[in-house]
Amino acid sequence: MLYSPAAPRAELDMTLFWSVALLLALGLVMVYSSSIAMSEAEKSTGYRMHYYLMRHGVFLVIALVTASVAFQIPIALWQRLAMPLFIIGGFLLVLVLIPGIGREVNGSRRWISLGFISMQPSELMKFFVVLYAADYTVRKAAFMNDFKKGFLPMLSVMVFTGAMLLRQPDFGALVVIAAIAMAVLFLGGLNWRVFVGLIVLLAGAFVVLIISSPYRLQRIIGFMDPWADAFGKGYQLSHSLIAFGRGEWLGVGLGGSVEKLFYLPEAHTDFLLAVIAEELGFVGITVVLALFAVFIYRAFAVGREAMMRERYFASLVAQGIGVWLAVQALINMGVNMGVLPTKGLTLPFMSYGGTGIIINCVAVAVLLRIDAENRASSSKTAVKGGRRK
Repeated sequence: MLYSPAAPRAELDMTLFWSVALLLALGLVMVYSSSIAMSEAEKSTGYRMHYYLMRHGVFLVIALVTASVAFQIPIALWQRLAMPLFIIGGFLLVLVLIPGIGREVNGSRRWISLGFISMQPSELMKFFVVLYAADYTVRKAAFMNDFKKGFLPMLSVMVFTGAMLLRQPDFGALVVIAAIAMAVLFLGGLNWRVFVGLIVLLAGAFVVLIISSPYRLQRIIGFMDPWADAFGKGYQLSHSLIAFGRGEWLGVGLGGSVEKLFYLPEAHTDFLLAVIAEELGFVGITVVLALFAVFIYRAFAVGREAMMRERYFASLVAQGIGVWLAVQALINMGVNMGVLPTKGLTLPFMSYGGTGIIINCVAVAVLLRIDAENRASSSKTAVKGGRRK
């Protein structure tokens, strides 16, 4: 059965729901605030100040409709679709590299144009990897202590995925996807010696990738001391830090950011948090952090509840979604605050974007579905227990 009746609204995890709803709403406001000047100046927007607001609003509507459909799909069907979706994702990663199909922006070929919207396969792959890694771990549960049977097959497909992402190049997505796969395997019972060895291996591989790539190495150098070349390698980070400094406790007020006036690149996408810091101050950043903390806590709580009910695939998917969005949010925040080197990763639920916001909302819908099925399972157990009495 493809669809099943949705759980009543009262059965939803409303704490999780409202944390995401508030992040989406705040993101819409801040995307508008951070993009007004750019919308009015760019010829491609027709000099309309509401251009990015309207597009982001349309993306949100599409995301919510898609999420509503995703919520109706039973988790058992998601498990059956895990392998086919992962294969489709791998095909799209290859397809985006083909000239004439993949669209190149700023030296990166990460998008496939679909007319009104550009699809970013790496964003889809994050969700597909969560499903595939969870399904793989459940299927290979008996071999999690065996490197050859339990880990090597997964490693081979992840090496292929990583190679395709590096060709784009999209090092940020690779880091997130590697974190998802590692976390799901570890939570599923991967031998701790293999896990530690893999951490060391991955750390070494990332160092080699950084050293062997001039543009990645330049980013690291710029990150170490952005003020040494504030008009060159450290330009983005230095202006992000200026935005944080100007915000102080309460910010300069909504719409009052100076850095978004063509000083801070990608103000409505990768560096949206810096605009939030400047306009809403420490208080605004604290609210954003608190909302993400609540969401991540609830994601792991839903996963833990599913594990207690022996719904292992559902449990790993819930926790995988929590890891995915937590890692991506932490990397974006770290980049904005100068704690991590600059990477092209958006802030989940908040940054401007089509594929990202849609797939984030689908992930939340799946998380809510897992919670609803947990509650339904609990109700059935209670009814059966009452009858036995």
